[in-house]
Amino acid sequence: MSAPSRRPEIRRRRTRKEKIQKLRKQLTAAGGEADRTRISGKLAKLAQKSPGEPIVRP
Repeated sequence: MSAPSRRPEIRRRRTRKEKIQKLRKQLTAAGGEADRTRISGKLAKLAQKSPGEPIVRP
């Protein structure tokens, strides 16, 4: 693959990684159970889009 065709892929991965980090921080700081389930649901959606490394750590 040449560089120009990989730019969107790299940008997409970087953005996704940043979003996952942000959600993980929110999950650890979440106080109520409702917040935890909402954030876990968002992380689960991201995990379905990109299989591989688990997003929610056990």
